[in-house]
Amino acid sequence: MQVAKVRGTVVSTQKEPSLRGVKLLLLQLVDENGTLLPQYEVAADSVGAGVDEWVLVSRGSAARQVPGNEQRPLDAAVVAIIDTIHVEDRLIYSKKDQYR
Repeated sequence: MQVAKVRGTVVSTQKEPSLRGVKLLLLQLVDENGTLLPQYEVAADSVGAGVDEWVLVSRGSAARQVPGNEQRPLDAAVVAIIDTIHVEDRLIYSKKDQYR
């Protein structure tokens, strides 16, 4: 999994039928120090994440799994909204501090 920040949404009126109703987010990847990286990625959102939230992104076959054994043509899926990240006794990110 990878940590990323939600930067925006992607809207598509024409798409693969199995992706109908799937919210797509534009994500900017984050490194272990909390620094935003220059890489961006589009991912399906299954948890209701919003702009500026930090999320966990799953890739590959894990991203394609959905309830009911249906497979979708996805490379990445948002699977969690992050509350905090601690690395070696340092607070890298806190959702509650973000909105102060």
